[in-house]
Amino acid sequence: MTEPGSPIFDPRAFRLSGAQAELIARAQHLAAEKFAPRAAVYDREARFPTENYQDLHAAGLLAVCVPREHGGAGADYQTYALAAAEIARHCGATALTWNMHVCSTLWSGPLADDLTMDDAMRADHVRRRAIHFERIVRDGAIYAQPFSEGNASASGAAPFGTMAVPVEGGWRVTGRKVFASLSGSADYYGALCTEATPDGTLSRRNTLYLAIPATAPGVRVAGDWDPLGMRGTVSRDLIFDDVFVEADAALLPRGVYAQAAIRWPHMFLTLSPTYLGLAQAALDFTVRYLRGEVPGAPPGKRRGSATKQLAVADMRVKLEQTKALWFQAVSEARVDPSKEQILRAHAAQYSTMETANELARLAIRTCGGSAMLKTFPLERIYRDSRCGSLMLPWSAEICLERIGRGALYEDGETD
Repeated sequence: MTEPGSPIFDPRAFRLSGAQAELIARAQHLAAEKFAPRAAVYDREARFPTENYQDLHAAGLLAVCVPREHGGAGADYQTYALAAAEIARHCGATALTWNMHVCSTLWSGPLADDLTMDDAMRADHVRRRAIHFERIVRDGAIYAQPFSEGNASASGAAPFGTMAVPVEGGWRVTGRKVFASLSGSADYYGALCTEATPDGTLSRRNTLYLAIPATAPGVRVAGDWDPLGMRGTVSRDLIFDDVFVEADAALLPRGVYAQAAIRWPHMFLTLSPTYLGLAQAALDFTVRYLRGEVPGAPPGKRRGSATKQLAVADMRVKLEQTKALWFQAVSEARVDPSKEQILRAHAAQYSTMETANELARLAIRTCGGSAMLKTFPLERIYRDSRCGSLMLPWSAEICLERIGRGALYEDGETD
C-alpha cells in the first residue's frame, strides 16, 4: 500500500533523479494540502478550479515543462506524467485540465526540439514559443487545448473541421470545438485547425496549432455543463467566428503537428496520468476506510474480514500491474519509438483508463454503502474515472483496434 503522504512511484524504487523527486513532491504536497479540500466544491458546483491554478502558478508548476532557460522547471515527459498522477490523486479535474495547459508547453518545447525543421523554421519557432513561455512564467497565463469536434477528426481519421484561412499577418479562424476543457477560464485556446490551401484541398498534413486569445473578437463559449464526472473541467463548446489570429500565435510551425503525430505518438498518452492517480486514490480510500482512518466514517475497523482482505489484495494487484505497464510506457516516450513501444503505449492507455474505474467500482463494493456519501471522495472518484475510456484520440476501442491490428500486420501488409 502507498502510504498517505508517500509518492505513488517511490523515487528510489523507480530510479528517479533528485530533481524529479523534488518536483513530484512539490506537486504532491500542493495537491494534498490545497486541492483535496476544495475538490468537492468544484465538483458540486461544476466550477473551474481557479484557486488551484493560482497555487500552481505560485509553485512554479504552470511552467513545469517550460525550459529552464525561459524560467520554467524544465521537466521532461516522464517527470510531468508522474507529477500529474499525484495531482489527480487529490483532484481529478485539476489534473486533467492541467494536462491541457502543460501540453501547450510540452508540444512546443521538448517535443518540438526532437522534430525536423530547417534552420529558418527552427529559429522562427524558438522566437515565437518564447512569447508563450513568458506569458506563463510571468503572468500565469493559462492555455487550453480544445481538440474534439464531434467527428472523425479527433481520432486522426480526417482533417479538423476548424478552418484557418491565411490573411495578411496571420489567419482567420472559424469552427467549433466540443468538450473544450477550461472553456471560459483559459487565457489562450491552443486550437488545432486545418489551414485552407489555394486549391481547396483539406488534409491532416495542413494542421495548425494556434494559441487563440480568449478575448479575441469572435471567440465565445456556448452550451451548458452538467456532466456525470470531471465537472470542474468546465468543458463547454468553444466557438470561433471569423477570429483573426496573428502569425505569432502559432505554437508549432506549419506541418510540424502532422509530423509530431506520427513521430512522437506518446504525445497522445498524456491524459492517462490523471486516471492513474484516480486508480491510486480509489485504493488509498479503501485502505483508510477499512482501517477506520477516514474522518466522518462509521466507527470501527473492518479490516479483520477475510473477504475485505481479499478484495483489497485484488485491487492492489490490479493497480501494481497497471502502474508497471504505465511507468514503462511513459519512460519510453520519445521521437520515433519502435512498433513495440507504440503498442505498449496503447496498452498502457487502455489498461489505465479501464483499471481506474474498475478499482473505483471494487472500492464501492468493498467499503459498502456508507462510503458512497458525498461527504467522502469515493463517489467522485468513481464518476471522474467512469468516462476516461471514451476520451479521444486514444479511446479504449481505438487502442484495442490498433493493438490487434499491429499484432497481426506488419507495416505495409495487406490481405
